[in-house]
Amino acid sequence: MLFNLTLPTVISRIVTLLVAFTCHEFAHAAVADRLGDPTPRDAGRLTLNPFVHLDLIGTLFLLLVGFGWAKPVPVNPYYVERKNKAGMMWVSLAGPVTNFLLAVVAALPIRFGWVPLFSGTSQYFPSLGEFLVEFLFINLSLFLFNLLPIAPLDGEKVLAYFLPGPWADAMDRIRPYSPIILIVIIWVLPRFGVDLINILIQRPVLNMAYFLIGR
Repeated sequence: MLFNLTLPTVISRIVTLLVAFTCHEFAHAAVADRLGDPTPRDAGRLTLNPFVHLDLIGTLFLLLVGFGWAKPVPVNPYYVERKNKAGMMWVSLAGPVTNFLLAVVAALPIRFGWVPLFSGTSQYFPSLGEFLVEFLFINLSLFLFNLLPIAPLDGEKVLAYFLPGPWADAMDRIRPYSPIILIVIIWVLPRFGVDLINILIQRPVLNMAYFLIGR
């Protein structure tokens, strides 16, 4: 729970969410705007102001469990697909890819030895190495979590673009039940020993993080 977290970890996660969520949602808005959709700009989402993008519940989840969500950017498929048939796929992919790039940027100072991974710690503030590790892991988690092909996550729209007609129709029928599916995956299945989040996200994140920092 939040009260069990150390102050340095809370500070690291707050700063991370301000950057990760803001850049993620801005990327969605920027690509949609580039593809001719005025909706994000009209909604005030074409900005790097973090308070425009943050969602209260999603922010609390990030603080508590290390991943969360922000307010979805409104996008009108009519505009983006009129200019590019793959428009919604590119808009959706932009957010997770941005989180991956942020993770790469955080890993570089550690990989090249510019910042020590382990250094003196403070009771009140994280060391730069501690912060970069937290930033790296959260952004990789957001990258993979958002690519799960379950609505309302970005991966659902990415996968939908590549599916043939009958499969796309099947996904349309499943979409209304997607929130229930997510709840089952995240909270119900682990109680029965089936931890898909660990298999699909946590283990790959650990492997990717080790690769990026060269360990």
